[in-house]
Amino acid sequence: MATVLLIEDDALVRRGLELALKRHGHRIETAEDGEDGMSRFGAGGVDVVVLDLMLPGMDGFEVCRRMREAWQGPIIMLTARDDDFDVITGLEAGADDYVVKPVQPTVLDARIRAVLRRIVSDPEGVRTHRGLRIDTESLAVTVEGREAGLTPTELRLLLTLSRAPGRVFSREQLLEEVWEQGYLGDSRLVDNGVMRLRAKIEADPARPEYVQTVRGFGYRFGPV
Repeated sequence: MATVLLIEDDALVRRGLELALKRHGHRIETAEDGEDGMSRFGAGGVDVVVLDLMLPGMDGFEVCRRMREAWQGPIIMLTARDDDFDVITGLEAGADDYVVKPVQPTVLDARIRAVLRRIVSDPEGVRTHRGLRIDTESLAVTVEGREAGLTPTELRLLLTLSRAPGRVFSREQLLEEVWEQGYLGDSRLVDNGVMRLRAKIEADPARPEYVQTVRGFGYRFGPV
């Protein structure tokens, strides 16, 4: 059972999702705007944040950015339309996934459960690639001795790529393994996930050493 913080300004939508997610076994905390959401978030005990982008006052983009300054847990954004600008801006602000309104509670529940499954222990131990160290049991990642501060999705993406250095993973394969979405999933999740991961582990994200693009095919972890 997860504790979900639902930040949604529409009272009918908020109440409907609250009741539905409770039926799916989650504990639900609710907030009606960004300020209220940050206050409840600050009280602690939250496992997942479900965040509407179009909030009065402090919008969902700003809420997401502020949360990411102090927390690496999963954030799912709700957007009123499948708009490239909204989706990309939300992902760049630090969201792990998104769901388009009107929201089907079963879909949202599936996305919540998927983001909670993304942290898994790997029995291989420690992977070292030049200055990058990945402890697959403690799930600690350091770059030149500095903690990388990865989100669960970024960590799962790095674990997936680094288990087979040199192997090319297509976007579809990464959607399936990291985001648990099939072929019809959104490849923007992969591209933005890679961008955010590079920003945290690469000395020069524009010339990546670890997470490399194979044009026309996908991504690979750079050979040791």
